[in-house]
Amino acid sequence: PAMESGQFDIYPEYTGTGWNAVLKRDTQYSEDLFDELQRAYEDTYQFKWVGMYGFNNTYGMAVRKDIANKYNLKTYSDLAKVSSQLILGGEYDFFGRQDGYSGLQRVYGMHFKDTKDMDIGLKYQAIKSGHVDAMPIFTTDGQLSHASIVVLEDDKHLYPSYVCGNVVRMDVLKKHPELEAVLLKLTHTITDQDMSYMNYEVESEGQKPHDVAERYLRTKGLLY
Repeated sequence: PAMESGQFDIYPEYTGTGWNAVLKRDTQYSEDLFDELQRAYEDTYQFKWVGMYGFNNTYGMAVRKDIANKYNLKTYSDLAKVSSQLILGGEYDFFGRQDGYSGLQRVYGMHFKDTKDMDIGLKYQAIKSGHVDAMPIFTTDGQLSHASIVVLEDDKHLYPSYVCGNVVRMDVLKKHPELEAVLLKLTHTITDQDMSYMNYEVESEGQKPHDVAERYLRTKGLLY
């Protein structure tokens, strides 16, 4: 609403959120639908996606490195084959969401030996201590960059894509045509690992978001 009213000119958004929450599409989003997403934003709202950062902040499944090595786990399908021998931990709502545990059961046939409800802030500690073997994560979690775990490949695409980028009012781009070239410089500048590490610097090391962002942009040659 703030973008529509002109209170905001630029807004960082996730593609999957734009597809389902903004456009109200009931199908699952993948990046091969981006052109359709772009057209719908332009036709419906007169907004344009300009400068896709590159990182995908979606759901994921991770296992301890020793478990991944023991069973040679690389994909969700690999995990499904040995899930009956493992303990799955997750926050309470993960076991209630359709794309949570029930989604893993439906799409991959996963059935774990045991499941444990955990506070979202304690799950990395739980997997490190060996209380659980596998857990859901967000692919840009700060603690991912320092945890001894392996993020598996969602080979049957249970989870939608949530690639982040700038949504800009088209009237602003018309008034300031030079802005588009500037924003396009951000295209594919941030990987999932980069975002995870920056989140770690803020969440775990107490650094200021502005300082972390400025330092990163300087390393990419985008600030001088």
